Amino acid sequence: MRTAIVTATTLTAIIGITVAANAAAASIKGRWTTKEKDSVIEISACGSAMCGRVSKFLKTPPGGVDQKDTNNPNKDLRSRKILGIAVLHSLKADDKVWRGTIYDPRNGKSYRSVVYLQKNGNLNVKGCIGPICQSQVWTPGG
Repeated sequence: MRTAIVTATTLTAIIGITVAANAAAASIKGRWTTKEKDSVIEISACGSAMCGRVSKFLKTPPGGVDQKDTNNPNKDLRSRKILGIAVLHSLKADDKVWRGTIYDPRNGKSYRSVVYLQKNGNLNVKGCIGPICQSQVWTPGG
């Protein structure tokens, strides 16, 4: 009887671990081409979270490859180059998605962000204000 209880407890623990592993957010590391196909964002670890940096321009921005972050609300950051800045910040796994912040250098605004890997291998990137979200699909590579 005791062996049956130990076996049942062990089996329950194994099932619980398997379910928890399957519920984890899929890795989003890698290089992603934006919806507009104008830049590549490289997502990698940044301390205990993930972040995504502009790693390459696919279309030259209006200010050239040295385009500055002129729309940033922080005057001290307006002289930094967009190439290399983090547009995805503090992404942490939350069940099957990653939650953090996304920065849009075109308007200088930051939004709550939800990011997840779709079954087809593309990346769904949402920027949200309150309950309203706008979604983009980024493709692998670049």
